[in-house]
Amino acid sequence: MWWVVGVVTVVVLASTYLTWTASRVDRLHARAAAAARALDAHLLRRAAAAAVLAEERAAIELYAAARIALDAPDLATGAPDGAGREAAENDLTRQLRAISLGPDAEALVAASRRLAVARQVYTDLVRDALSVRRRPTVRLLRMTRRHPEPEYFDIDDPILAPVSVTPVSPLS
Repeated sequence: MWWVVGVVTVVVLASTYLTWTASRVDRLHARAAAAARALDAHLLRRAAAAAVLAEERAAIELYAAARIALDAPDLATGAPDGAGREAAENDLTRQLRAISLGPDAEALVAASRRLAVARQVYTDLVRDALSVRRRPTVRLLRMTRRHPEPEYFDIDDPILAPVSVTPVSPLS
C-alpha cells in the first residue's frame, strides 16, 4: 500500500513541476512579446523626435534617416531577423551622433535614454526565454511549440549626450 502513496506522490510532484514549467515558458514569451512592442514604441518615439529636430535644423540626412526608421517594419511583424529595422536604427544613431545636440534636443535625448532602458529590458527577457527554451524538459515535451523563438535586437547604444552650453559671465 505504501508504494501506491509513493507513486501518487511522484506523479503529483512531476505534474506540478511540468505545469509550473509550462506556465513559466508561457509567461516569459508573453513578457518578451510585450517588451518587443514597448521597444518598438520607443524606437518610433525616438525616430519621430529626430524627424522633428531635423525639420527644425533643416538637416536633410538626419531627416532621411529618421523617415527610414519610421517606415521600417516593426519588430512584431517585420522581417524574421529584424535586419532591416536594425540597419535603419543604427543609421539613425550614427546620424544623431554626427550632429551637435543643444538644449533644443531635450526630447530626443530623453527618448534615447528611454530607448536604451527598453532595449535592455527586451534583451534580458529574450535571454531568459532562450535559456528556458534550452532546458531538456522543455525541449523534450515541446512546450515552446506555440511560441516563436524570440530574437535579440542588436543596435548601437542609443544614449545621446547633449552638449551643455554654459553661459560666460563677463569679467568686471
